[in-house]
Amino acid sequence: MSNKDSNNRESEKPIKKRPRIFLSAPHMSGREQELVNEAFASNYIAPVGPMLSRFESELANIIGFSNVAALASGTAAIHLALRLAYVQAGDRVWSSTLTFIGGVSPIIYQSATPVFFDVDPFSLIDLDLVEQELERANANNTLPKALILTDLYGHPCDVTRARKICERFDVTLICDSAESLGSSIAGQPAGAGADFATYSFNGNKIITTSGGGALASNNGQAIQNAVKLATQAKEPALHYEHEMIGYNYRLSNICAAIGVGQLEVLEKRVARKREIFNTYRSALKDLPGISFLEEPPGTKSNRWLSVIFLDPDKHENGPSRTIAALEAQNIEARPIWKPMHLQPVFKGAQYFGGERANTMFETGVCLPSGTAMTKENINSVIAVIQDALT
Repeated sequence: MSNKDSNNRESEKPIKKRPRIFLSAPHMSGREQELVNEAFASNYIAPVGPMLSRFESELANIIGFSNVAALASGTAAIHLALRLAYVQAGDRVWSSTLTFIGGVSPIIYQSATPVFFDVDPFSLIDLDLVEQELERANANNTLPKALILTDLYGHPCDVTRARKICERFDVTLICDSAESLGSSIAGQPAGAGADFATYSFNGNKIITTSGGGALASNNGQAIQNAVKLATQAKEPALHYEHEMIGYNYRLSNICAAIGVGQLEVLEKRVARKREIFNTYRSALKDLPGISFLEEPPGTKSNRWLSVIFLDPDKHENGPSRTIAALEAQNIEARPIWKPMHLQPVFKGAQYFGGERANTMFETGVCLPSGTAMTKENINSVIAVIQDALT
């Protein structure tokens, strides 16, 4: 074989890519398989069983609510919260515009009308603006039936203040804490104090049940009703009797077993997420035109995702260039949520506020934040960003 043939064969060999660094991959504790095996041994495979009850009880202790219903998703939890708040066709539901669509699409499920609000500098709903518009809506007899707060990227909203505002106008307060399990504000768990709080255990969250969510409340009867709605709203009769439409929203006992194992390491996961953020900030803070999503005063964020902002005056197309540079090295990064009032599906929806949410969307980047990331993984991300922005 000639040297030329040998060189051609060498050039045809596939280039081995480095393992992908994901934005926030699942991270098992090592106990989940044992607990799943225990669930299998009990033969409780359907959405009922001891692991489901255990997961709900342990989660309730962590999040500061007396009652929890484990469900198929965080979106299902939002939907049930709206049902329990008696949201009906034509009612208004107010929400932050800077959120994931799963936190607001249930408004449409109920044939209600979404109204979106701008955010404060910490990317949380602007409560000054909400209070101002509630006073105006009260005068015009156009009050919303519910207000949905969003604990974005692990930053907990000021539920205490929001509750006082909502109580003045008899508005149900729902806290979408899908991204903030393990976070706290003024020493209280994220979401605690709302009429309803919702959580997500999707594969990319700080803990996972493979896919799942939860609805929490201190109203025990409401959670009993939620469980009934989540299991096809069957009436207590020998045959299948239904007086209302329900859903197939309950979490399975098998998935709950995974959740039990994940809850055991929640504090470690929060500590690691915060460590990752602090490593990024320490390494990147001196780059020109870069800033970070800082914690609201008095809060401890779980730092579900580490978020940076790039000044467009110093970095033209900074977010897209940075994301592309990372992707070229098989590293996943994403823009922050596109505001809901700018989404085609919500075209024409009422919006209150200015351009802060849109500016965050246009300048923000979510960096890889998985708790199983190695020091080398993090350093690889930092090196790419430094190269892209200098």
